Amino acid sequence: FKIKHYCAWYYTPMALKFSTSLKPELIVYDCMDQLSQFKGASPELPRLEELLFQKADLVFTGGHRLYEAKKDLHPNVHAFPSSVDVAHFASGRVQNQVVPIDMAQIKGPKIGYMGVIDERIDIELIETVARRRPDWNIIMLGPVVKIDPATLPQLPNVHYLGGRGYADLPAYLTSWDIGMLPFARNEATEFISPTKTPEYLAAGLQVISTSIHDVVKPYGELGLAAIADNADSFIQAAEAMLEDGPLPAWQQKVERFLATNSWDKTFQAMHRLMRDEQHSASVISADFGDISRAMAFDIERPLPSATSMSMAAVQS
Repeated sequence: FKIKHYCAWYYTPMALKFSTSLKPELIVYDCMDQLSQFKGASPELPRLEELLFQKADLVFTGGHRLYEAKKDLHPNVHAFPSSVDVAHFASGRVQNQVVPIDMAQIKGPKIGYMGVIDERIDIELIETVARRRPDWNIIMLGPVVKIDPATLPQLPNVHYLGGRGYADLPAYLTSWDIGMLPFARNEATEFISPTKTPEYLAAGLQVISTSIHDVVKPYGELGLAAIADNADSFIQAAEAMLEDGPLPAWQQKVERFLATNSWDKTFQAMHRLMRDEQHSASVISADFGDISRAMAFDIERPLPSATSMSMAAVQS
């Protein structure tokens, strides 16, 4: 069938190579990362992104650091840092939650990371912490991509569980003590705004992260996450968290913060901007929930669960 009135929503400029025949009424570039700085990035990316900036009616960035880098390249750029499906990630905190077998077999304190394991991960930090605290378990939940698995620390207390479906994540997080963001400070992480930060918080986990700009602001500054760039400060923060547990005052701050950061509210704000930009867009409903869950490890921002505008999500 044919859709006459629609919006084209781009996650990557590379999609321009096969979508030039589309005639949307509105073009949105949802810029989630500085893709040209990723390992293996196409040399065509800078040129195609410049072209997409020329074509786009609206540009959304996945965080404030990325907004600062893009705001002068287009007259209509708006920052939308990572949001969260609070109900989904809090669902693992119910009584009698069944813990996955592979997690139940791991005894002792658990400090976990969920997401793609690639060139953005600080492998040296993970190995140093694991060696210095062999009584702690380091959980790595996600696929290994673009790096040689042989370069990862192979220690008895470092557990690589592979990728898991979006629906399964809360059950894993519920057995962890701390959620970590062990990102290296390099070109690939300069502009990231990890969705994992609010997802850990929604799951009830205390958080330790390296000094990624969009984690320091706001999470570090609000006292929602500890910032640690080396093994000494990481271990110190983790020891305090494991000893004290989540304090009531911290939990209250987390709840207040998460109440204003749902994906629904984020997309409502996006949609208002889209309506303002193009009043004549035809109205139909589209459910992209299954797509967003299937792509949970491929893209940082899930697609909206429901919209009042037909959209073609264009990604290579």
